[in-house]
Amino acid sequence: MSLLAHLDLTFREEQFLTLARQLARAAHPFIEQAEREGELPTAVIQAIKASGYAALTVSQDVGGSGASLHEFALAQECLGRTDASLALIVAMNGHVLGSAAEGALWPEALYRKVAQATVSRGALINSLASEPELGSPSRGGLPRTRAQAVPDGWRLQGRKTWSTGAPALDFLVVTASVGEGDAARTERFLVAADAPGVKIVRTWGDGLALRGSSSHDVVFEDVFVPGEHHIPAGPVSPGSSAWFWTAVAATYLGVGEGALDALVHHAHQRVPTALGRPIATLPAIRSAVGQIELELAAAQALLFRATRAWSGAPSRRPDLLPALAAAKHAATNAAVRAGDLALRAAGGAGLAASLPLERFFRDARAGLMHPPADEAALQLIGSARLDEGHKH
Repeated sequence: MSLLAHLDLTFREEQFLTLARQLARAAHPFIEQAEREGELPTAVIQAIKASGYAALTVSQDVGGSGASLHEFALAQECLGRTDASLALIVAMNGHVLGSAAEGALWPEALYRKVAQATVSRGALINSLASEPELGSPSRGGLPRTRAQAVPDGWRLQGRKTWSTGAPALDFLVVTASVGEGDAARTERFLVAADAPGVKIVRTWGDGLALRGSSSHDVVFEDVFVPGEHHIPAGPVSPGSSAWFWTAVAATYLGVGEGALDALVHHAHQRVPTALGRPIATLPAIRSAVGQIELELAAAQALLFRATRAWSGAPSRRPDLLPALAAAKHAATNAAVRAGDLALRAAGGAGLAASLPLERFFRDARAGLMHPPADEAALQLIGSARLDEGHKH
């Protein structure tokens, strides 16, 4: 039995995995088109919105599935095995809605508005924070995007980068600077994707990874935002990091597993005339598959231990952030390693676009770019250990 097999799943977990598999099957025929054109196909957008997957982490009292952090991780791992771009689009939607529901971070009426749209028509949301000058918001600094108070609301001006799934989005959570000088601060606003002045600038599609994710720039030109669409700043919630880190860890863990699946399939299909039997019989291939599976299984165990603890012990959540940072580090690096080893084992055939190995190899590397970066994750893990040791 595979070390990555899911054992003793609950009925709900089985349901969520079935939902993820159904969405993966619907999107699978369009992966090559997305890679070739460097754009998210309309058929995939329609499949996502028709699947019901977008409501996975919406709270049950609004009609969603109310998936826990662990249930979300299981489903995202499954989608990542098929395609990183597809999985990342719904991962961003899931972490925004999941953290908002769990931590009651938004005004109730605003959350219900988005959640009901997600349940009724598969509306998608993403948080847009990265900018050309700012880089990753996890590094600090004020955004160049500005929000100016006007009667009954705000006016937005600015540009956001790396807007995953931009053409598919219905709602945008936009960070913007408010105020001047020492009084300047970062605030968040909910913006309808079809609001006047919101424009997608197609900057994505020919990069190393995630070519089908349509992670284009989004420009805001004098966009009016109603006053009730302001998301007030509150205490820093550990849930925001937990849901994002889990979304990334589970998605890229799945990407690594996809590389392993592709290698196993290729190893059984490849029969060189000089060998006269599948290369799956060769010790070197068996060793490579074993190494990949071992490293992915270790990352999976770390991730699922942390997400189960988060979902099962709310009072411990602040103390679990180092474990979730560790899971993100382990999962993304294991995926990169899986892609590398799988490509090496397959040989020259793995470089061809006719096999998905080169796509998994490329896509896995994008996981390293999401926060927390490796160094930041290691510092958090090390600090937690050192501070604990100091207390004793």
